[in-house]
Amino acid sequence: MPKTGDKVAMSGGVDSSVAALNLSKKDYDLSAVYMRNWDTRDESGSDIGCEWEKDWEDVQRVDLSTQYWISIFKPALDDWQSGYLTPNPDDAWLATGHYANIKWSKYNRPKLYRAHDRKKDQTYFLSCLYEHNLEKTIFPIGGLLKSQVRQIAHQHNLPTAKRSESMGLCFVGERRKFNDFLSNYLISESGEIIDPTGKSLGRHTGLWKYTIGQGAKIPGLPKRMYVAWKDPENNRLLVVPGQDHPYLFTSEIQVNNWHWISSDFKLLNAYRLRVQIRHLMLDIRCNVTLDTNG
Repeated sequence: MPKTGDKVAMSGGVDSSVAALNLSKKDYDLSAVYMRNWDTRDESGSDIGCEWEKDWEDVQRVDLSTQYWISIFKPALDDWQSGYLTPNPDDAWLATGHYANIKWSKYNRPKLYRAHDRKKDQTYFLSCLYEHNLEKTIFPIGGLLKSQVRQIAHQHNLPTAKRSESMGLCFVGERRKFNDFLSNYLISESGEIIDPTGKSLGRHTGLWKYTIGQGAKIPGLPKRMYVAWKDPENNRLLVVPGQDHPYLFTSEIQVNNWHWISSDFKLLNAYRLRVQIRHLMLDIRCNVTLDTNG
């Protein structure tokens, strides 16, 4: 039975093109939607990776740039500026990529599952959705490898078959570094770089530019240093030599603002789960315990 009124989110890449192709073969009455999240006229970066004007003549555009700024990007800027966090700006918004799967429980409720291609899996970013979002969502390429998606695009002579992937935030442009882009919106305050003994090693140009675990180039030091801690109160950056330094490892973390896809899931006092703190990292076992405040 044909399904009417269905929409497919188009990004201009090969993944959404093949997703639309697959659905078109299954009697879906499709219309394409392009979600505009940024006003590129305000930026000097390249538009390549966001949209190709000639491709969008038959696509319904939905301008969400104002909502994106208020609900997604401005809160992320606040996190960056605080110096404590390195946020994922788009983890609270529906991605146009479809490397994920949905399975239905025996109670006819949707559950989010990993994509077949673990290297392209995007469930990390989709984990902030709710059950009601998943109820009307389809991931047509969740069961395919990226190589298979490319092959299908070539077989059907899709113009996106050879199009390169867009990494990161497309509106930043291809020519600019991300920190240069954020410098337009954040205040950079210089501070001290120290080692575990408290010895001063140099100056940083803004805590928001660093993420714990990343390499830090410090002139005059024989070893490559890595960020172990950020101290926003004193505007100091703690670095250690080598990637295997004990300061770079921890056995526990504190997590706030829990989100459950299922609205009626309740965390017990102690629970064995698996945790993933970065895109593409392997999930690991963990014990979750509620604090006294619940």
